[in-house]
Amino acid sequence: MVVVSSKLIDEFLSASELLKTVYNYLESDPEVQALWYMANIMAVNRLKYNDHGPVHARITSGAALYLYKLLRSSGVESSLIKDGVVSREEYTWLVPLIGGLLHDIGNSIHRDLHEKLGSVLAAPIIERALERVISDTYERVKLRQEIMHAIHCTSYDVDCLTIEAGCVKVGDGLDMAEGRARVPYKLGGVSIHSVSALSIKMVEVTASDKRPVRINVYMNEKAGLFQVDNVLMPKLNTTPLKNHVEVYAIVNNTYLKSYP
Repeated sequence: MVVVSSKLIDEFLSASELLKTVYNYLESDPEVQALWYMANIMAVNRLKYNDHGPVHARITSGAALYLYKLLRSSGVESSLIKDGVVSREEYTWLVPLIGGLLHDIGNSIHRDLHEKLGSVLAAPIIERALERVISDTYERVKLRQEIMHAIHCTSYDVDCLTIEAGCVKVGDGLDMAEGRARVPYKLGGVSIHSVSALSIKMVEVTASDKRPVRINVYMNEKAGLFQVDNVLMPKLNTTPLKNHVEVYAIVNNTYLKSYP
């Protein structure tokens, strides 16, 4: 059982030289740093929304990797392996890693259509990162397209077509504790969006006896259900993870609602 946070990703970086190499490259890349910065200029400074920069990127990537770990450990098949996209199991882990890190860079242009803009904007960055660890061009291009798919599919109205992309989309939705809700709300304003966002205190992910993944959302007010109903569940239900994940909303240690 783990708590969703920006430190979760460290477990995977310390365990895989492949992931560590790619992560270190992306984190130090000046273009990525500038895009993360500009994503928050647009989202936070200008639109007065919540964080969409490097901290959110780390949280999403770590959560996506952990979801993928639980699914693969329980026997859920990799979409990339099943469809013959990559030849090595370890390459599939690059989708939740890179997809999570780059999924919001489209906000550097505008909030509108940012998932679609971001997937195209990410293409040359993904290519540069993959060149560090994969020499075969054919393999690299196929994997690049899967990562672009993951970024594109973080949009609420787009269905994810792979388990790996689904982990990125759901991982994005899990960053909602302590006011970090994924439904953008005006900072400092009072609305159902802000009240519900501030009601979420912790998000926990663990294995379950019923399904491969169990998500516990802890809140101190029932208003927090707005985030679960309007952020997490719409994301989950547009991914192949929907039949593998159970979600519980818990208010002051009392089970309030379960999904499905």
